[in-house]
Amino acid sequence: MSISYEPFDITYFKGIGPRRAEVLAKHGLDDLRQLLHFFPRRYIDRRNIVRMDALQENQEATVIGKVESAGIRRGRRPFFSITVSDGFGFVEAVWFNSINFFKNLFTIGEWVSLSGKVSFFRGYSMSHPDYDRLGELDLDAIQKTGVIIPLYPGSEDFKKAGINTHTFRRLFKQIFEKKLLSFDEHLPEEIRTHYGFPDLDAAYKNMHLPQDARTLDAARDRFIYEEFFFLQILFALHKKHAGEKPKGIAFVRPSRKLKQLYEALPFELTGAQKRVIREIREDMRREKSMNRLLQGDVGAGKTLVALMAALTALDNGFQVAMMAPTEILAEQHYLSIRRMLEPFDVNVLLLVGGQGSRVRNEILAQIRTEQPLFVVGTHAVSQETVEFARLGLVIIDEQHRFGVMQRGALMYKGREVDTLVMTATPIPRTLAMTAYGSLDVSIMDELPKSRKPIRTVWRYDNQAGKLYQFILERVRAGEQAYIVYPLVEESEKLDLKAAAEAFEFLREGPLKSARVGLLHGRMKSAEKEEVMRKFNAGETDVLVATTVIEVGVDVPQATIMVIEHAERFGLAQLHQLRGRVGRSGLQSYCILKTPYNIGEIARERIRIMTETNDGFVIAEKDLELRGWGDFFGTRQSGMPAFNVANPIRDREVLENARRDAFRLVKNDPHLRHEQHKALRKKVAAEYKEKIKIFNIS
Repeated sequence: MSISYEPFDITYFKGIGPRRAEVLAKHGLDDLRQLLHFFPRRYIDRRNIVRMDALQENQEATVIGKVESAGIRRGRRPFFSITVSDGFGFVEAVWFNSINFFKNLFTIGEWVSLSGKVSFFRGYSMSHPDYDRLGELDLDAIQKTGVIIPLYPGSEDFKKAGINTHTFRRLFKQIFEKKLLSFDEHLPEEIRTHYGFPDLDAAYKNMHLPQDARTLDAARDRFIYEEFFFLQILFALHKKHAGEKPKGIAFVRPSRKLKQLYEALPFELTGAQKRVIREIREDMRREKSMNRLLQGDVGAGKTLVALMAALTALDNGFQVAMMAPTEILAEQHYLSIRRMLEPFDVNVLLLVGGQGSRVRNEILAQIRTEQPLFVVGTHAVSQETVEFARLGLVIIDEQHRFGVMQRGALMYKGREVDTLVMTATPIPRTLAMTAYGSLDVSIMDELPKSRKPIRTVWRYDNQAGKLYQFILERVRAGEQAYIVYPLVEESEKLDLKAAAEAFEFLREGPLKSARVGLLHGRMKSAEKEEVMRKFNAGETDVLVATTVIEVGVDVPQATIMVIEHAERFGLAQLHQLRGRVGRSGLQSYCILKTPYNIGEIARERIRIMTETNDGFVIAEKDLELRGWGDFFGTRQSGMPAFNVANPIRDREVLENARRDAFRLVKNDPHLRHEQHKALRKKVAAEYKEKIKIFNIS
């Protein structure tokens, strides 16, 4: 018997009522399974909380108190502060950065926890402490009922409805006291025994109402393992049964065009490129459909490798479709692929949303014939009106930027096609195991020998004059520069306006002697293509752009990348933008420009960028700063969203769970053994939709 998932009405529980129940339901918390898995985001051990009358200078401490006052203090340097009291003393918390954010955050009378280093000057204080807002807290009750205080995730909706940590603690206390739940063990007994995991009922109770650190750790260990284990069970089932699918295409004929391209290259392929080409070639020869992830750092030469795979399919009489996430990237791929394949008589077509109906209909008519051709496009290539007569290979670029169903729509346009998915976001090994466990993974971790490391520096806005002089010096030497402005969805119009105004200012002012161009996503395809043509041809010296040039744009003479408001970009995006330069033997520079006063996390991101060019190191750091859930954008990509597990922190648990899952499926491919009955039931009930997704991703 597993958890009962019947509709679960919490309206009449003490402290809930119709209004709060409605808000919880809006967040998916009317279903018992979702509610049980709404785990605390962290815990405070009451034994580590220091009374305010016992604080000492230079002590690292956690305090809990009620906000007595809050406000901005003016002076030589303004700051925001709150004063909190636990009834025994007072502590002032001070923030010098992001004042406007903090001034609207705290409410007089709410309880907060503060953690940081204690200073003393006319009273105890903490600068930039870690904080948690606890809402209306019955501190005495918590101190009587347990040493561990769970802190639950909040939201603006919760705040308005008065839902806080105390609300959830009270709710779970009633659920467990009334014994509303009965559990069946879905983890096989041998696994529970081997790792010493608690039973499911004890694990849930100790996640929400922990008695002590030992029982909490045991419960958390179980759920970390479970989150990995069930994901890996899906991967194992997918891999085990992939061989039962109809036979795929065996591309057995050697490619004459591939050989000609290889011999015509003006440079030597890297060892990584040669290795990956061999891996892909072996896959394509087999009758089993290829499903391979090609990942590597910016500039590692992934597109050339994909091109060689495409030539194999074309020379075997099949069609190839390549899907890129943006029109400008699709156009860039189209132009470079057409240029490279021109000597080999390959028909390369571009299919994007902005084309006129006459052009589009001509392209669709060609695709419906059985002639071998290479179609490059955006998600437009996956639409219903596109009918491939003989699709053999699908190449998906920057695959995490497509929704799962968009990828599936393209893959299913052929019969058991080979699929090559590419990403220029380097993924640490444990992440690749987690996110792409059903794919074979090729890693390109080597850059061409002729490339010089990009020099990355941090400059403040008041140093702009020297920066523009440097750009003009490099332009006079025959080099080119990008100046990139951020583009954030919520403020897209303002950001475009800022980029357009900067373009006018630079063209008429400090870069007057250079040829300056402007590129942004709102331009028509023909305009964008013309701007990029001029920059490629060296007819433009400086390109002012939004992040449309983030991936794929390849201009060897471009040696300077200036990123305006670099504090507004994530690490992965900064690294992608930096990868637009350094694409020749010339020394290249990435200049991260920010105001002087930026937040701590932004400072840390920029420091990391100035210290390493290694995309795999950056990916690890990005995970540490942003968390796993944000790394891929799980909602749009179909990636797993973990509640307690973290593939970087818990890599050893991940590897154990993967090994156990694959061994179990090898011995019981249909989960029919008696001891796996509950496991099979859980997989069938909860993971049905995910199994469909795994067939695509």
